[in-house]
Amino acid sequence: MSSHNATKELVADAATLRRASAKRWAIGLPVLRIGLVAAASTLTWLIVSAFESVTFPPPPMIAVVAMLPVNIICLLLVARLLRRDGRSIRDVLGFEPRRILKDLLWGLLWLIVMYLPFSGTIMLVVWAQHGDELFIQMETVFVDPSAIPTLNPVVWSIIGVVGALTFAPLNAPVEELVYRGYAQGTLARRWPTVLAIVVPSILFALQHVWYAPTPGATVAFVCAFFVWGVCSGLIYLRQRRLMPLVFAHGLVNLLFTLPALAMPILLTQNGF
Repeated sequence: MSSHNATKELVADAATLRRASAKRWAIGLPVLRIGLVAAASTLTWLIVSAFESVTFPPPPMIAVVAMLPVNIICLLLVARLLRRDGRSIRDVLGFEPRRILKDLLWGLLWLIVMYLPFSGTIMLVVWAQHGDELFIQMETVFVDPSAIPTLNPVVWSIIGVVGALTFAPLNAPVEELVYRGYAQGTLARRWPTVLAIVVPSILFALQHVWYAPTPGATVAFVCAFFVWGVCSGLIYLRQRRLMPLVFAHGLVNLLFTLPALAMPILLTQNGF
């Protein structure tokens, strides 16, 4: 009897340790991703700066290429963590081939729904910073042509193709798995629902500091992506599946990479 009790205690202790580890990773994985994004952005800036003077952080059109190893590392980590909890990436995504079209339509709907508060937050922050010059400042806060390096059209073509083929289809599912599927999903079993949504959203927003097109856009990006994160968290809470959010997120990422695809054409027209 004592041996049986000892075994039960060992099993209970192991379960307690797994739960504690999962809680730590629920915060640690997003924090690690932020660190990896910062490192990738810094390394990219150093490489580009060796050929041409560019501002820090580097233009998003270039930074997306550096996200490939970051996304691969995070995907492997979240797969391992989910497997340890007895779950899989497919389960958390809620991927079902027969529901692809329906998930895509949901994604389009959520994209519209989230875009309204997202863009409204950006405008509100810029208005708070610049007042009546809101629309004038929008042209310079989010677009700085002088910060874009004049790379060879061939180089821009490679950047554009790599970005379109790797960033758009990979970044969206990885970020949704890290911030919503794993972080929010794990914290929701241990914390109040509000905190389980808000904390990953704060970390999601901080990550996007490294995507701000200009230093002046940093605050607006952090606030807007926090709002996007909260909206995504509420949608995940409602649907319990990530695929609709992955489609919405992926469409945004695709639009994010399109300027790099257009750069070779613009440079050729300008007689580069």
